[in-house]
Amino acid sequence: MENIQSPEQLRKLNIEQKEALAEELRQELLNTVSKTGGHLASNLGVVELTIALHSAFDTPNDKIIWDVGHQTYIHKMLTGRRNQMETLRQLNGLSGFPKVSESEYDCFETGHSSTSISAALGMARARDLKKENYHVVAVIGDGALTGGMALEALNDAGFSKTNLIVILNDNEMSISKNVGGISNFLTKLRVRKGYKKSNAYIKKLVQKLPGDLGENIIHFVRKMKRGIKQLVIPNMLFEELGFCYLGPVDGHNIEKLEDIFQKAKRQEGPVLIHVLTTKGKGYIPAQTNPDLFHGTSSFDIVTGESLKKKQIDYSQVFGETLCKLAKKDDKIVAITAAMKDGTGLSKFAKEFPNRFFDVGIAEQHALTMAAGMAKQGLNPVVSIYSSFYQRGYDQVIHDIAMPNLPVVLCIDRAGIVGNDGETHQGIYDLAFLNLVPNLTILAPKDFLELEQMLSFAVTFSKPIAIRYPRGGEESFKFKQHEEINLGKAEILKSGTDVTILAIGKMVARAQKIAEELEQEKIETEVINARFLKPFDEITFLTSIQKTKKLVTMEDGICQGGLATTTLECLQKHGIQDIKMKHYGYPDEFIKQGKVEEIEEIYGLDLKTMKEGVCQLCR
Repeated sequence: MENIQSPEQLRKLNIEQKEALAEELRQELLNTVSKTGGHLASNLGVVELTIALHSAFDTPNDKIIWDVGHQTYIHKMLTGRRNQMETLRQLNGLSGFPKVSESEYDCFETGHSSTSISAALGMARARDLKKENYHVVAVIGDGALTGGMALEALNDAGFSKTNLIVILNDNEMSISKNVGGISNFLTKLRVRKGYKKSNAYIKKLVQKLPGDLGENIIHFVRKMKRGIKQLVIPNMLFEELGFCYLGPVDGHNIEKLEDIFQKAKRQEGPVLIHVLTTKGKGYIPAQTNPDLFHGTSSFDIVTGESLKKKQIDYSQVFGETLCKLAKKDDKIVAITAAMKDGTGLSKFAKEFPNRFFDVGIAEQHALTMAAGMAKQGLNPVVSIYSSFYQRGYDQVIHDIAMPNLPVVLCIDRAGIVGNDGETHQGIYDLAFLNLVPNLTILAPKDFLELEQMLSFAVTFSKPIAIRYPRGGEESFKFKQHEEINLGKAEILKSGTDVTILAIGKMVARAQKIAEELEQEKIETEVINARFLKPFDEITFLTSIQKTKKLVTMEDGICQGGLATTTLECLQKHGIQDIKMKHYGYPDEFIKQGKVEEIEEIYGLDLKTMKEGVCQLCR
């Protein structure tokens, strides 16, 4: 491993050396992720696949696009970044996903699912138009094929006849049971040079038969062939879409992988290679419980136990609260998109299996299905991460808000999520949802307020969104919890010198700052906005006309969020001469790092915001 700093050096190794390299890489991967945290099971499963890819293809001239990209740690180690792996997902370190700025071997940036085939087809078409010569490969997991975008791309790619290779990394046995000897036979048959020529020759010969006899024979043979395929080889779906299907092949056998990749390179048109891998390969805890090691914090390699202290988080509170509400209301149903555990819905799925729906990686479908349920009298609650709600924005507008249907949108992982970086930061939801008519938007200051808001939401007769952060509540404990009333903010502390208007997790910091400023003779009025929409203009205007100073605090981008809402309100009512300061994230993508590090960089930590309030009051 010490001698391999690039794929060019990798290609000089023989099979035995590559197999030894695989074991070394697997062990170093374990050592690294056990310290930094990250996506472990998926990366353990693609060690041999990654070695074979860089051996068979002339990277970086040939392009490899990794779907999602969370399985590229071995790829990074083989492309000159092994000595930087200890900085993985850390502030100013290596990204946990492909990053064009990191390496020429990262040809396309990914982070969300089901995008690789579309990107690969675009690159392949660009290659052809520019009359260039290189291979384009998309590596996509079987789970990502549940995303509609992947199926759209497969349909287009098959029809286009463009030279493109799609590698289906099947690690859940979801397809392999339906294939076997016949599929292996067809794989060998298709790659023979004389296969297509003989087919064309026989077809031409039969067509010379008198009358319609030739065409009738051809039609009969095609029909019989298609029937047999569909009966015994369901994977001929890919063939029907226009792909040459090769496989399945053992994804942990480097020699077989290289062989099938070489055969795929010789084919004309789109090719799909079915690769079978095992998540967590080589590490028993991850292999036994791949879900637990999908995305993990630092852990003990010997026991597999997390080194991070477990704590109650918002997702857990949401899940338990929804279960309580569902026991009283049998019309409540829960929907998620491949995030049952992450969103806290495991308990609901167990207690109410007939009322729980995990639709796979299909956010658009989840939201429109919820709209259909609401239209027919159910109370659907959709729980999806903030960054993934972006993928269902049209459905929120067109299918839920426009017909004004009572769907509860629960937005998990709102705000900064930390180490996953730009693609997963949940800082845009307040802004993009704020633009949608008919939609009510709330954010709780703590666990208890989340429970209150969820109870309010499931009885609300219109579309409503509740957003809450990853992890636990702030350390500050609130004594006050008023009843939730539509569009009504909550005054937590009265004051005459400055108004702090905060929403969500930032409310606790606002209250903490106010208490500390009281010792400095600064009387602060703290308002928990609760609702971004409808915005409580009366409470807000009454306060700032008294204090003449305003500080807003939110854990999202300022543009379009709470800061923008207050400015629009002031302009609407012609109010001027208000001294203001807005705390939130700027108009840029936020890179990876610990939540505390990022908040300090952007001035959302307690110390910086307190100093800002003091400066405003001087």
